[in-house]
Amino acid sequence: MTRKGAELVIETLKEEGVDTIFGLPGGAIMEVYDALYRDGEIRHILARHEQGAGHMAEGYARATGKVGVAMTTSGPGATNIVTPIADAYMDSVPLVVITGQVPTHMIGNDAFQEVDIIGITRPITKHSFLVRNIEELSLIIRKAFYIAKTGRPGPVLIDIPKDITQQLTNSKVPSLEEVKKALPGYKPHVEGNLQQIRKAVDLILSAKKPVLYVGGGAVNAEAQEELIELAELMKIPVTTTTQGKGAFPENHPLSLRMLGMHGTYYANMAVYNCDLLIAVGARFDDRVTGKIDEFAPTAKIVHIDIDPASISKNIVVDIPIVGDVKIVLKKLLSEIKRRNAKIHSPAEREKWLEQIEKWKKLHPLTYKNSKKVIKPQYVIEQIYEVTKGEAIVVPGVGQHQMWAAMFYKYSFPRQFLSSGGLGTMGFGLPAGIGAKIGKPDREVFVIDGDGSFMMTMQEIVTAVQYKVPIKVAIINNAYLGMVRQWQELFYNRRYSEVNLEIQPDFVKLAESMGAIGFRAEKPKEVREILEEAVKIQDRPVVLDFVVDREENVLPMVPPGKSYRDMIVEDGRGTEAETMYLVG
Repeated sequence: MTRKGAELVIETLKEEGVDTIFGLPGGAIMEVYDALYRDGEIRHILARHEQGAGHMAEGYARATGKVGVAMTTSGPGATNIVTPIADAYMDSVPLVVITGQVPTHMIGNDAFQEVDIIGITRPITKHSFLVRNIEELSLIIRKAFYIAKTGRPGPVLIDIPKDITQQLTNSKVPSLEEVKKALPGYKPHVEGNLQQIRKAVDLILSAKKPVLYVGGGAVNAEAQEELIELAELMKIPVTTTTQGKGAFPENHPLSLRMLGMHGTYYANMAVYNCDLLIAVGARFDDRVTGKIDEFAPTAKIVHIDIDPASISKNIVVDIPIVGDVKIVLKKLLSEIKRRNAKIHSPAEREKWLEQIEKWKKLHPLTYKNSKKVIKPQYVIEQIYEVTKGEAIVVPGVGQHQMWAAMFYKYSFPRQFLSSGGLGTMGFGLPAGIGAKIGKPDREVFVIDGDGSFMMTMQEIVTAVQYKVPIKVAIINNAYLGMVRQWQELFYNRRYSEVNLEIQPDFVKLAESMGAIGFRAEKPKEVREILEEAVKIQDRPVVLDFVVDREENVLPMVPPGKSYRDMIVEDGRGTEAETMYLVG
């Protein structure tokens, strides 16, 4: 069948099972948009900015596990989506981003709206393609999807010149086998080395103080069942990164919640004092490790990850296992059961769990509430209660992000969708829209800061247009809060360029865009407006919570310091505790 390249694009996307595209049209991609219109089967969400489209595609992918698809025109359309591409790359999110390009014969001539988007995005994509021959178009699209979703997931960019979309072809959409044959050098290793797995089992059985440290790779691999079984079978406490939240239920007695710079006291103390650290789909990010030479200083380290480049990149490990987390954990559990193996020192393992319980009681995750001013932590707790812990939570980036991570308990994978590695302000609202479109039956709460919200707030109009009933809770302290906190703690309260007192009336802003707005200025009003908000299911709701302006996120490990230097709610640890930690 002879058809235009643009029509072949849509045909191939349908073959890949794409049901939604997020984007913004323009001259270089107009043929594809015309084909999309004429076909009528794939839903398109028109964002108000290409950055919003990219984050929507991310939110969709993070919530569903499917490949998110975004489409823009050339030039500024392409450069505006660079930030979401980088965000997806850092957090291993499967995206396919299609950009229009000037006609082939004009490439390199500084044509109108021409940029070298392949060159610009090369360091932040898993792979990128410039289509130069229409006969390769469908194969390239299928390659892009295969690369994006296999191995360590990530973004792939396809740059399509306008003349390619206009040319005629009778080429067929290739099969998956043909795609694999066309990628002879791309073979992600998923099985895990059995000898290494057996060595890991030996360490797990002999360890007295083990900890499971779980990252986003466990979520991507859908390994919650295996993690719970391993933790319960071997009595191993579990801590997660922000990306790993939900991989292990936080209401489980073995849960340590989150570790790292703003991790719980007991998670960080457990990691600092453990004799075996089992890293599962995590990459030892600097926000987790702090001072590298004092991270888990007495521990043997097992690292399970599908990406060989992540192993021993930041922390040298003792037993590397390259493979899909779910498959490796299944084999590890099978090996334990095959041996009918028992923990070598069960009494020591019990003492370790008892010590962790003491740490939990010594410094629980808490804050000093107030009857006069709204505390941001209280808002998160009330959201948790009103949603019964079942909402998908999508934060922006800043203090509110950490409070959302701390004071909402996550029980299932893909429940906490957060910009981790890149830390992108403005992520929350558009990503929440994408998440709700991907999971329409779930309540989706965007927990945003006033600074983060104002970076992409125009996407409220997108949510109104498509009747996406997300809830946007703005933790409004009229500051760039996390920067202000650092300036308070490390720069002698020199608050340089962080004051946001001049800001929109967020309630009126929401109403002007066709959404519903509420404001709470007193603690007693928080629950009232939340209960009103969850009743509304036909449009977005913006909730403006005016909170304590100088509330800090604690605990906190100062940058470049070790877990021993953690600042807790009531000051630094006592001398006796420090002696124990060092000793």
